[in-house]
Amino acid sequence: MILFGENDANLKEIKRVFDVRIVARDTLLKVTGEEAEIERIRALIQDVVTQIRAGIVTTPAEAHAIMRRHIHERTEKKAEELTLEDFLIVDLKSEGQRRYVEAIMRNPIVFCIGPSGTGKTYLAVMMAVSFLRFGLVQKIVLVRPAVEAGEKLGFLPGDFEQKVMPYLRPLYDALYDFMGVEQLRRYRERDIVEIIPLAYMRGRTLNRSFIILDEAQNTTPTQMKMFLTRLGLASKMVVTGDITQIDLEGRQMSGLVHVRRILNGISGVEFVYMSRNDIVRNPIIQEIVEAYERAEGNQQEEGE
Repeated sequence: MILFGENDANLKEIKRVFDVRIVARDTLLKVTGEEAEIERIRALIQDVVTQIRAGIVTTPAEAHAIMRRHIHERTEKKAEELTLEDFLIVDLKSEGQRRYVEAIMRNPIVFCIGPSGTGKTYLAVMMAVSFLRFGLVQKIVLVRPAVEAGEKLGFLPGDFEQKVMPYLRPLYDALYDFMGVEQLRRYRERDIVEIIPLAYMRGRTLNRSFIILDEAQNTTPTQMKMFLTRLGLASKMVVTGDITQIDLEGRQMSGLVHVRRILNGISGVEFVYMSRNDIVRNPIIQEIVEAYERAEGNQQEEGE
C-alpha cells in the first residue's frame, strides 16, 4: 500500500516519532495514545491520502516525502517540550560539561575543544543515545579518522572491521556504557548505529541523524569540510578534539584549528572550550596536563 510503505516502513517511522500505538489491519488503522498525538497523525494521514486520491502521490517513497514534513514539525515540537535533565543519563561533573550539552541542545553543529578526560566524546555519545530514544533522530553515526594507520591500513591483518577496530574502540566503549552489548549489536545489525572511519563519509547525506566526529584534530581542512557538508535535514552534528594532540604527518594544518577561524560567529554553529578544570578522570590526569602545559610554555620561551 502506498500509504503504509514497503513492509510498513512508513508506519514504523510514524510510531518511532509519535507517542502512540498503531495497529494496521488491511486498509484500517487503529491509533491509541494522547488525543493531541492522534490529531497530529490524523492530519498527516489525511494530507497523504488527499494527494494519493488526486494522483499527485503514486509511490510509497512519495508518500514518505510528505510524511517527513509532518515528522520534522513533530520532532521540533517534541524537542521543545523536553528539558536538559530529560537527556542526562549520567550526572554532569563541571560547568564546562553543562555548557557543552546545552550547546548541543540548541545548535545543529557544535564543536567541543579541550584536553583528554573532560568528557567530550562520552557526553556527545550520551546525547546521541538520548536523541535516538526520544525519536528525535533515527540513526547515530560515529566517525573517527584512522590517522595512525595512514597508508599502511591495507597491510594490517584481518578484514576491514578488524583493521579499523583499534581506532574506533573508544566510541564502542561509550556506546556499551549507555546501551549495553546486546542492544548495540541489534542496532548495528539494523544500521541504526554506524561506526566508521572518516574516509567512508564521502558522498553521503545524513538526514535525521546524530553524527559525531571524534579526534577531529587529526583531520585536514579538506576532510573537515567534507564531513561538515554531510549534514542533512533534521540532523545534529558534534565535533570533538584536542588541538594539543595533533598526529597529522609533516606540517599539515589541522582541520579543527582551521575551522575555528572560518565558522566562528555563524548562527547555528557553536564552539565550546573545555579546560583542565573540566577533567573528570583520575585526579592525577589534571596534574599531568598542567605539567605538560608548563613544559610547552618553557619550550616556547627558550625558542624565543
